[in-house]
Amino acid sequence: MKDIDAIAALQDPVRRRLYEYVAAQGREVGRNEAAEATGVARTLAAHHLDRLTEAGLLESGSRRLTGRSGPGAGRPAKVYTRARAERAVSLPARDYRTAAELLAEAAEEAGLDAGLCAAARRRGEALRGPAAPCGDLGEAMETLAARGYEPHREDDGEEDVVRMRNCPFHAVAERYPPLVCGMNLALLEGLLGTDGPVRARMDARPGECCVVVEASETPETPETSKNNSH
Repeated sequence: MKDIDAIAALQDPVRRRLYEYVAAQGREVGRNEAAEATGVARTLAAHHLDRLTEAGLLESGSRRLTGRSGPGAGRPAKVYTRARAERAVSLPARDYRTAAELLAEAAEEAGLDAGLCAAARRRGEALRGPAAPCGDLGEAMETLAARGYEPHREDDGEEDVVRMRNCPFHAVAERYPPLVCGMNLALLEGLLGTDGPVRARMDARPGECCVVVEASETPETPETSKNNSH
């Protein structure tokens, strides 16, 4: 019943706002920052952040937030990040993860990667329904958020991409990465579209989803091609 107790800790609205803020940052968050972001007093934020840590939903540590070290750098402050452990509740009890892992193992041993990706692409298209492919990265982020991917945009002036802090298939992807990551990419290709203004591609990074979404290259029209030839 530990998972139920942990999830029950989010029933308090202030505690839930604090958890959602920390989880969305993808980095360590101090008490002052969390309090200001959620509009509560620092002492109240500290209380709820510690309760979330006790429940196993957050992990805590300490570091100097000034970025300095040595004399005069100040005392280390308590910081929080989302816990790596997953929480799930099913009443009555179900074990879909084991079924998914067995199916992934069988698919990998049988070399069914191509068939799995084709099925995933069809499922993505079915989820999108009659809607046109996503029109821009903002629309893609809304679509991804609705599927639990936790998208965030990164633009360093050279690359403007949407990365995702959460992989909904993380537990199975850890055991069968080529198979499941390929399936994930195909699913998102079907969901976002492959002939629109955005595209999904593989770009694995530790701790995040293996797929990123970016603007598609503008296809060259006959008129553009004619102008470029001069």
